[in-house]
Amino acid sequence: MIPRRHPEWIRVRAPTGAAVDETRTVVRRLDLHTVCEEAQCPNVGECWAHGTATFMLLGDTCTRNCGFCAVQHGRPATVDADEPRRVGEAAAELGLRHVVVTSVDRDDLADGGAAHFAATARAIVAHQPGCRVEVLVPDFQGDEAAVATVVAAPIAVLNHNTETVPRLYKQARPGSRYERSLALLRAAKRLRPELPTKSGLMLGLGEERGELLRVFEDLREHACDILTLGQYLRPSPSQLAVARYLHPDEFAEIGALAKDFGFRHVEAGPLVRSSYHAWQHLP
Repeated sequence: MIPRRHPEWIRVRAPTGAAVDETRTVVRRLDLHTVCEEAQCPNVGECWAHGTATFMLLGDTCTRNCGFCAVQHGRPATVDADEPRRVGEAAAELGLRHVVVTSVDRDDLADGGAAHFAATARAIVAHQPGCRVEVLVPDFQGDEAAVATVVAAPIAVLNHNTETVPRLYKQARPGSRYERSLALLRAAKRLRPELPTKSGLMLGLGEERGELLRVFEDLREHACDILTLGQYLRPSPSQLAVARYLHPDEFAEIGALAKDFGFRHVEAGPLVRSSYHAWQHLP
């Protein structure tokens, strides 16, 4: 039986502090979206206090309806061509050292939003020299030209999440394909071999240990360098239920197993999300 409340080890305090207030104020004034808030991330206070933020591009409405995600889905708005400039301005105003930019899925766009990602990376670097840009991209429906557009931009990390094991894709990631996600990571590495690539999975959706190990093997075979593993937390009753909560000790054990596959860095824990401690994932 699923507990009615989260276990004690994944409870966090509400985000407070000057850095949190300043980030929220700037984001509101520049009319930007952060995945920190849209996806109800439990680490928003810690990340904002460390000069890291994750901006969500291309609006707040997704063309897909993943079973785990709290972001609304439907018909997206017209692309805001000025958004890259405003993200760059926010990075400079907040003195950010590591910026993660992601987006809703935009299957309505010919390139899936790739050019917008690239423009945002260029704007961040122009406004805040020395800031490292990490992109967490959708699968672009397998369009390698879109991947090439992003890889050619001044980015420090390319991230694309596989999210869960293949068996659970139908319920967790309708509209996505496991093989397509792996192919994206391989393409990015082939196009720019020195670029670190990254992926992440949520645990607690009903996956089995052997399935996880096979995904770890697949990711390494497709040249993935960095891996994040975190607990799936149900955003609302509308999303998939939690199958089970993993104890921190189990996360440590699974993380150690993942490291044995040769990942450059593994971040594993109940509260880990794609951008959690992202500033530590690079040398």
